[in-house]
Amino acid sequence: MLFPPIGRSGQQKIEAATVVIVGMGALGTVIANHMARAGVGTLRIIDRDYVERSNLQRQMLYDEDDARQARPKVVAAQRRLGLINGDVFVEGIISHVTAENAEELVDGADLVLDGTDNFQTRLLLNDVCFKRGIPFIYGGAVSSHGMTAVFLPGKTSCLRCLLGAGDSGGDTCDTVGVISPIVDIIASLQAVEALKFIVGAEGAQRTGLLSLEIWQHQSMDLKLPPPRPDCPTCGLRQYPSLNAEAGGAAVTLCGRETVQISGKLPLDLERLAAKLAPSCDVQRNPYLLKAALPEGERLVLFADGRVLVQGTEDLARAQSLYDRYVGS
Repeated sequence: MLFPPIGRSGQQKIEAATVVIVGMGALGTVIANHMARAGVGTLRIIDRDYVERSNLQRQMLYDEDDARQARPKVVAAQRRLGLINGDVFVEGIISHVTAENAEELVDGADLVLDGTDNFQTRLLLNDVCFKRGIPFIYGGAVSSHGMTAVFLPGKTSCLRCLLGAGDSGGDTCDTVGVISPIVDIIASLQAVEALKFIVGAEGAQRTGLLSLEIWQHQSMDLKLPPPRPDCPTCGLRQYPSLNAEAGGAAVTLCGRETVQISGKLPLDLERLAAKLAPSCDVQRNPYLLKAALPEGERLVLFADGRVLVQGTEDLARAQSLYDRYVGS
């Protein structure tokens, strides 16, 4: 409140805001930390994954106990954010964002912040935000390089205008690494743009795509192009990621030697633990079940029906293991 551009009235707007963060990894944890400490009224955090030890180098809300217990990131983050600011209502959702549930997940949001790690999900969020008229604050970081931009439906071009159908599978944090400072910088820039939007500081809003490389001390601020009339999202309003036919149930998670299989029905984790225990090394918590298979791969089963097959990128083998141990 002592910061004049926000003041008492701005703080009241922050307390009344509903902010959605998709992805509670490196970017998402930093953004959520800033939003909770700023006093955002409702913070909805969405993530499909659980905490692993390799995350701790850059994902600031988690610790070694979260990794040992294989807590879902949403659960660990929700607990930590509650300790940071008990006045913030933190709504945690363990889910994979799809064309089927994206609109429901952003319902009621004043803005959506990108904490994801792949462009297909970002394009899906871009489409749902432009369809619903919700500002979308993009961010990405890998190695020592990061980018961020603010996309405002009806005012700016959208992410699809810049990317087309998406990237071609470039570097990821799991293939070339990432240093934590670039994550903190990009996520903090996303957070400050979120605060500007919430308090109505339209004149201070950044209008370009900011690109930073912090190891070699390089930066570029590129002006966003005008909306393309032929853009399927902000021009033609076709929203291809939302309207795309569902693909196969199995998808490879880039750089992680993991295949995700999305089942149609919820899983009874207690029953599956009993089924797998005679042949597999089983670890269970209230949210997921991990099973080390005799073949060498590992299964991570979530109650919502998703299964991660770790140790392979072969879709056919992953599906075979799923059918053998979970059931077709």
